[in-house]
Amino acid sequence: MKKKNRKNNKAGIITVGGNFTLPGQKRPNVIVLTQPKRFGLDISDYMAAVRVAENVDFSRRYKLYDLYEDILMDTHLSCVLEKRKNAVLCSNMEFRVDGKPDDKINEQIQSPWFNRLVGDILDAKFWGFSLCQFYKLQEWVDYDLVPRKHVDPVRELILRHQTDITGHSWNEYTDLLFVGSPSDLGLLAKAAPWVIYKRNTTGDWAQFSEVFGMPIQEYIYDSDDDESRQRAMEDAANAGSLAQFFHAKDTELKLTEAGNKTGSADVYERLCERCNNEISKLILGNTLTTESSEKGTQALGTVHKKVEDKVLEADRKYVLNVLNYDMTDILLRMGINTEGGTFCFPEPKETDAGTKISILTQLKKNFNIPIDDDYLYEEFGIDKPANYEQLKAEQKTAEQATRFQARRRSRSQRIRDGMMNRHRNRKETSGTGSKVFS
Repeated sequence: MKKKNRKNNKAGIITVGGNFTLPGQKRPNVIVLTQPKRFGLDISDYMAAVRVAENVDFSRRYKLYDLYEDILMDTHLSCVLEKRKNAVLCSNMEFRVDGKPDDKINEQIQSPWFNRLVGDILDAKFWGFSLCQFYKLQEWVDYDLVPRKHVDPVRELILRHQTDITGHSWNEYTDLLFVGSPSDLGLLAKAAPWVIYKRNTTGDWAQFSEVFGMPIQEYIYDSDDDESRQRAMEDAANAGSLAQFFHAKDTELKLTEAGNKTGSADVYERLCERCNNEISKLILGNTLTTESSEKGTQALGTVHKKVEDKVLEADRKYVLNVLNYDMTDILLRMGINTEGGTFCFPEPKETDAGTKISILTQLKKNFNIPIDDDYLYEEFGIDKPANYEQLKAEQKTAEQATRFQARRRSRSQRIRDGMMNRHRNRKETSGTGSKVFS
């Protein structure tokens, strides 16, 4: 999206709610929400939602986004999404001006709203886009995520109801941040069929297990003995919830089972595994960092980890492009100076313990730079003793005694050296005399 010079916000904040206004609310909601439709969705619903979302004239995505909300109930899909997002969210970020950290903006970076923002920026890859409206609360920045079902990104419209085909331009609102592509449906559009297949397969698998995985209780009674039949039914009622078959002696029950029940169960398991693998490859770029495999080796796992690292690198660049291109201008309009600065992910310098000890020793020995004891305890993960002050005092006393003894030895050595020098000089003087040559 190109940068636009927005005028003063005449429209105000985009309010979101139901058909009834909240207590204290002075005007109706700009967006009227509708409960999402969940469960009972199949491939036909998915295809219909995609066709409506890709309509050239009037793109409506509410059906597709309801389906997205539904498939996010899948544990594997939600797990890999969180794993990919957390890789960026757990990375340290800084705002630097001329290579130096800016404390004022970095304070905003450490706040909860900024963490949510980075997550919503990444969600644009999965949903297709994210639209945020920013505002300021005293010294803190905050924002609201505009519900995606009420946004037409192609025509840049805010829809009051999710089924509307007309709305008002979002350019009426200031400090909006659009992330993503207007025509992109996101990665969830590619993940949806696999979740639907897996859900249906799991349902069939559960039914298969219920039918063939539990034994049947059989009760036989005499044909003409109703009392015996009644006793059998009462006993069965107290015996549990297994399937039950009551029949007279002259009747029988035959169950026609699959020829290979174990093989039939494996079909369901393999299909579910295949669906999970496809989802993992779509979101993470690999399978072995999430799923175990009989054919997996350490070398192959390392290769898959490198692929995942490339995905992380691309996500970081994606976030930085959004922040440095658009977010700096938004912060500037809110009175936070971002001139000449950039967001970045500082790379930590990995140094092993041996190297650190060598560096600290050289700093102390060659440059006489004092090293804080608390830093050493924290850096090397050593517990500070409870009687630290006592031990420190004893160490100081011992060092003073050692220096005193060293000075005494040095003085004694100087005295001995002086005496020996004087003795040597007297000896040399006495041995020297005049010689007469004839």
